[in-house]
Amino acid sequence: MSGASETREPKQTLGTGSPGEHATQPASDRSPEAAPAAPAGNDQGQQTQPAAGESGGSGEELTTAQILEALKGVFDPELMVNVVDLGLVYNVEVKGNEVKVDLGLTSPLCPAGPQMMMQAKQAIEALRPGIVANVRLTLDPPWTPDRMSEEARNQLGFF
Repeated sequence: MSGASETREPKQTLGTGSPGEHATQPASDRSPEAAPAAPAGNDQGQQTQPAAGESGGSGEELTTAQILEALKGVFDPELMVNVVDLGLVYNVEVKGNEVKVDLGLTSPLCPAGPQMMMQAKQAIEALRPGIVANVRLTLDPPWTPDRMSEEARNQLGFF
């Protein structure tokens, strides 16, 4: 960008539909169709949204929704469920061309952790040339089945 200063909105915590799962990103970077419903009693006030058809341009920041959609292509090889629906994506931050993702594991001893982290990095960086993804492993808080989406629960037989 040029030397002009920009005013950025404060970061807000976003859920992806799974209980306890959060992703952080400026409110202005969310697309309307990807914005989860705010919990009762948690009115965020007015938020600006990108206009339809504006996301995806090379000069714009990626949105959390775009990143989560890309991460749906990364699967836990033992469970064959994607990391988003499993509730393994703990945090997403976008700053310019840099994307930081905190990825959890279903078990601290999961042997597929390094493989899933590399696949997540590749999936994010494939979204647009010049994107640099930093995928970090986190075990805090520990993963529990209540982080899974309804779809993942049904697929794995959790009722």
